[in-house]
Amino acid sequence: MSEAGGGRGCGSSVPQRAPWSLVAATAAFCLVSATSVWTAGAAPMSREERQKLGNQVLEMFDHAYGNYMEHAYPADELMPLTCRGRVRGQEPSRGDVDDALGKFSLTLIDSLDTLVVLNKTKEFEDAVRKVLRDVNLDNDVVVSVFETNIRVLGGLLGGHSLAIMLKEKGEYMQWYNDELLQMAKQLGYKLLPAFNTTSGLPYPRINLKFGIRKPEARTGTETDTCTACAGTLILEFAALSRFTGATIFEEYARKALDFLWEKRQRSSNLVGVTINIHTGDWVRKDSGVGAGIDSYYEYLLKAYVLLGDDSFLERFNTHYDAIMRYISQPPLLLDVHIHKPMLNARTWMDALLAFFPGLQVLKGDIRPAIETHEMLYQVIKKHNFLPEAFTTDFRVHWAQHPLRPEFAESTYFLYKATGDPYYLEVGKTLIENLNKYARVPCGFAAMKDVRTGSHEDRMDSFFLAEMFKYLYLLFADKEDIIFDIEDYIFTTEAHLLPLWLSTTNQSISKKNTTSDYTELDDSNFDWTCPNTQILFPNDPLYAQSIREPLKNVVDKSCPRGIIRVEESFRSGAKPPLRARDFMATNSEHLEILKKMGVSLIHLKDGRVQLVQHAIQAASSIDAEDGLRFMQEMIELSSQQQKEQQLPPRAVQIVSHPFFGRVVLTAGPAQFGLDLSKHKETRGFVASSKPYNGCSELTNPEAVMGKIALIQRGQCMFAEKARNIQNAGAIGGIVIDDNEGSSSDTAPLFQMAGDGKDTDDIKIPMLFLFSKEGSIILDAIREYEEVEVLLSDKAKDRDPDMESEEQPSSENDSQDQSAEQITPSSQEVDLVDQESPEESSLNSEPESSSPADTDNAASVSASEQNSNPMENHETTSLDGECTDLDNQLQEQSETEEDSNPNVSWGKKVQPIDSILADWNEDIEAFEMMEKDEL
Repeated sequence: MSEAGGGRGCGSSVPQRAPWSLVAATAAFCLVSATSVWTAGAAPMSREERQKLGNQVLEMFDHAYGNYMEHAYPADELMPLTCRGRVRGQEPSRGDVDDALGKFSLTLIDSLDTLVVLNKTKEFEDAVRKVLRDVNLDNDVVVSVFETNIRVLGGLLGGHSLAIMLKEKGEYMQWYNDELLQMAKQLGYKLLPAFNTTSGLPYPRINLKFGIRKPEARTGTETDTCTACAGTLILEFAALSRFTGATIFEEYARKALDFLWEKRQRSSNLVGVTINIHTGDWVRKDSGVGAGIDSYYEYLLKAYVLLGDDSFLERFNTHYDAIMRYISQPPLLLDVHIHKPMLNARTWMDALLAFFPGLQVLKGDIRPAIETHEMLYQVIKKHNFLPEAFTTDFRVHWAQHPLRPEFAESTYFLYKATGDPYYLEVGKTLIENLNKYARVPCGFAAMKDVRTGSHEDRMDSFFLAEMFKYLYLLFADKEDIIFDIEDYIFTTEAHLLPLWLSTTNQSISKKNTTSDYTELDDSNFDWTCPNTQILFPNDPLYAQSIREPLKNVVDKSCPRGIIRVEESFRSGAKPPLRARDFMATNSEHLEILKKMGVSLIHLKDGRVQLVQHAIQAASSIDAEDGLRFMQEMIELSSQQQKEQQLPPRAVQIVSHPFFGRVVLTAGPAQFGLDLSKHKETRGFVASSKPYNGCSELTNPEAVMGKIALIQRGQCMFAEKARNIQNAGAIGGIVIDDNEGSSSDTAPLFQMAGDGKDTDDIKIPMLFLFSKEGSIILDAIREYEEVEVLLSDKAKDRDPDMESEEQPSSENDSQDQSAEQITPSSQEVDLVDQESPEESSLNSEPESSSPADTDNAASVSASEQNSNPMENHETTSLDGECTDLDNQLQEQSETEEDSNPNVSWGKKVQPIDSILADWNEDIEAFEMMEKDEL
């Protein structure tokens, strides 16, 4: 998403409904002029440091782009772990994600205008020549209409826009004669058959060679599309019409937008995620600002900016009012039902909503933009990247991160709007994290799991199209860019379209005659360029004052609880007792419990039962502390129960030339050294003989003191482990014998024992699928000596380090799951921490009458003379909380074992509940994949 920043003459308002020529010249970018009005309280960053960071962005782009051109071109995308190109049909299918690939050198086209923004004009000229010489748009391949529009059509138009600009300057592109525009027009005509529906909404996919519904097209039977897929066409299609004079493109895109507007839910003014392209019925009736809808809202506002049509602004303001009324729950943005907008549709958020603060900046609504951006930044500080989805208490819901640029985009626009150097520091953090965790020898690899630091073999084209563009612009001065960025608008893929298109080839009726706008309240619509003195109060601490209450929103997800603790410190009182600190033999703790209305009962079996009666608490605040304490106890019990499961592990290649930058997701074993409780194992790898490891090794001298590689099959995992351990190996990696298997497409599982006592196995054992294992085997063939690190998660690495290992970082807590409970009655059993294998942990909610005023909660625990949770890292209040309104919501995330004999912590739930949860997640994930995943 994005609007180019900048602004001229925005100190006062533009007259209401001014001629669009004036609005295009001023209103589109007035927000950033606030940079000259005031600066925030953070210490300013020196020009030298900004230049240094800008140069670092240039080097990072060169690393990504250079490796794509060297190892992948003319393929669509680079596979940075295996250093080769991703070609549709030659790699295992990833489902809808592959619909962006059309065998048209996607990454090169998507990067064209980025080259100019980064002042790489010679490389741009060479890239244009390659596109004209090599790219074929007539391939027999089914592609996403949405992705092809924003990435390829947008990339060609952005490249054309800057090519004619450079030609006018007289130094570069003097040979250029609108060749990119002719390619864009050709592609536009190839996309038009997708609009052949009764509604005017396009089919989601089309065959570039055969179109729609022909037998050889292999598409045209779909009935549904996402709102963003149908509503994110107007900028590119209108620009194509304005550039070429062929009005049909803008007409088709307008018709699709008109239909979506007519189908909005009239009482809430919200739209759903998925719509039937033939009937117009909403298929998915949840509504938000993330995946499936996001860029629909963006394009309504930007269509007004680019085309000057008041109807688009009316529609955007109507939707925006509904968003702020129902979806915005600062700092959160939660999906709701379009027919019942006061009811949340889910308790998690997806990463694509990170664009929304940037759109709010363009709208001029700065406070909620700062709030949501700060919340997202706190999530990033906790996980290094923004997970694909996270819960309302900021736990990971989907752990992937495909190097999305939306947060960087919003950071850029907030800096341009406020001038606050805080956002430069945010950008600096993004640069550091990319280099530290995502950089690999052949580019930048997407994160497969932000918790473990494992990588995925993908580098999407949008990473080059958007991420480096926004980061460079964030640190660049006006003189660092060879053209005036304020003369352009950014598409959702950050491609540049010139604002002068607003007055070119205007043959489309501006007013939509099919909609009745008399029903809309026009009083709150912004028809003027915001006055920066009003939009940004003359207070150097304005943005900081909005951010400050959100500093701990992730680590302590109960703002009221945070305030209580802070107030108690200021008053000199002790903070509330935390469950993780409780000792049943501590008399002071027992006195605090009594004050909170919590009673302690000694049971005959030696356990201690805690029961809370809220009416017996000394005050309402103490009752709230007691309730929170009881629920922390339940969370600790749930976590203790889950710690009997084994989360994924990491295999990190630390030798030259990888230096820890390649991280492979590995499955754990139920036997051997537990890497979560012991120091990681580091060593060189060696293949065992026999390779299956099912008998005494014939090459013990080769594996002595090393990590042995063995192949799956022909015997039990434990037998393999014993054989390599007897040969002197310090660890083992089992590689799947199913060629082509990958953790990208198959669920990870843990290796089970052989049914016997496995205490004799002392070395760590990890499992890699074939694809991940081949990366190590290929490295051995090329570099002979390969050193790896076996750990519970990837360790921090400095990009410039060669062999020294950084101090290991603490293990991130995994997603915690618990059943929904009512604060009126709670019970949990905690047992001796020294023998978890013998424990029987329970967490069961007891029912109680709503009229019951004697709200009781009980916790049973083993009496201990020391901290009962001393061996466990917990989040307690930091992880989740509740208020007195009984609003505790908890997420469960279950990963199933592909081995039928091994369970990853399955919970007993009604089958209908399980199926409903699965269907919701599957549908939502499919929608995210359609929207740039």
